[in-house]
Amino acid sequence: MKFGYTIIYVPDVAASLAFFGQAFGFATRFLHESGTYGELETGATALAFAAHELATGNFSAGHVAADTSPQPLGMEVGFITGDVAAAHARALAAGATELSAPVTKPWGQQVSYVRCPDGTLVELCSPIGH
Repeated sequence: MKFGYTIIYVPDVAASLAFFGQAFGFATRFLHESGTYGELETGATALAFAAHELATGNFSAGHVAADTSPQPLGMEVGFITGDVAAAHARALAAGATELSAPVTKPWGQQVSYVRCPDGTLVELCSPIGH
């Protein structure tokens, strides 16, 4: 078994790719000509976006759309950075909503939380020492 990718269902794939580029510095790896699927350059494991209509085709009973949910979904995407405060400020300047300002956890890791315009919950964190 190998972890291949995470797909986030969003209302506008191109807008999510653009936001993640502006807010977090990830380049677009791929955007399908239909505009319904795209991936970011995130290393070996891809972070991808797919249009809600693809989810509708995949899940006959429907799905919870993060962008219309009043609360963040019970999952997050975590990005490790050497400067959580700067990354947090950049995300807010790009249009994210602050859920938790940067704080230092008891184990020494600095962590903050933002919610993206497409509803994605993102944790920004410093590396954990081993």
